[in-house]
Amino acid sequence: MESIGSVLLQTAIRRFAFYKELGDKTFSQLQETDFYFQPNEASNSIAVIIRHLSGNMLSRWTDFLTGDGEKEWRHRDTEFEKPAYTKAQLLENWEKGWDCLFAALTALREEDLLKTIYIRAEGLSVIDALNRQLAHYSYHVGQIVYLGRQVKNSQWQNLSISRGESGTYNQQLMGRQ
Repeated sequence: MESIGSVLLQTAIRRFAFYKELGDKTFSQLQETDFYFQPNEASNSIAVIIRHLSGNMLSRWTDFLTGDGEKEWRHRDTEFEKPAYTKAQLLENWEKGWDCLFAALTALREEDLLKTIYIRAEGLSVIDALNRQLAHYSYHVGQIVYLGRQVKNSQWQNLSISRGESGTYNQQLMGRQ
């Protein structure tokens, strides 16, 4: 029988991977210029969100158990400036952040879950930090998907159950069991 801590770590990794996959599936539908679409001046583009997420992940997950999650070398405000990156460079940033996150998660052990870590000098249990980052990343991935859908409009390939297809989807699931 698996322990609660082991299950928590496995589900955290699975949930983070799910949100990364939503981003990946969105990016695969986009052209380079699509990464820079902004619905208005107050909104971030997908390129900016990628840079912010990558910066956050590198800062939070580098030396996760031993260093403050807000590293001195991170310059958060520059993440929100209009970047001049190619799609390949943006995806490289995306992967670098996720690689750092997954390396830290897979190194965690059950006994680490109740340890206290720090983000901007605020003490958090590892469990709370996992929940905090999962909520943060899912929030921004949702923005990425929404912006991607706006850019592609009728050419968007749905990442979930299409409208009016819940019954069919549920029947297919039941047929698999």
